[in-house]
Amino acid sequence: MSLTEKISADLINAMKSKDKLALEAIRAAKTAFILAKSEKGADSVLSPDEELKIIQKLVKQRRESAAIYKEQNRPDLFEKEVAEADVLEKYLPAKMSEEELTTVLKTIIERVGAKSPADMGKVMGAATKELAGKADGKDISVKVKQLLG
Repeated sequence: MSLTEKISADLINAMKSKDKLALEAIRAAKTAFILAKSEKGADSVLSPDEELKIIQKLVKQRRESAAIYKEQNRPDLFEKEVAEADVLEKYLPAKMSEEELTTVLKTIIERVGAKSPADMGKVMGAATKELAGKADGKDISVKVKQLLG
């Protein structure tokens, strides 16, 4: 079952259970999928990678909005954004632990032949492709700087 199909099924379940929060979050994901499919030059079927990127983008948007709402002392909107991000995160693969991330990055650094912080671009290019959906880009960047520094 593809992510698109799973989201469609969950949308129906959220409607039946009258879960407004889940319904809003899942509806946003379904809308993003439909928009991605209807873009000029886009395929009528999304690849699993494209689906994951869309969900990651939606989660990231919600987390950033929540941070802004927290700064502006809007707890009502903050809680809503965090809850929606949590609903959407269920569709992402499990995040890697810090130890797993370090191990994988060390392997990538050896494979690419990186020796100094000047080689960070090569490592980041390989790491972001390989760890897509498994680790956040910011976490990867921080760890690569630490390992090369």
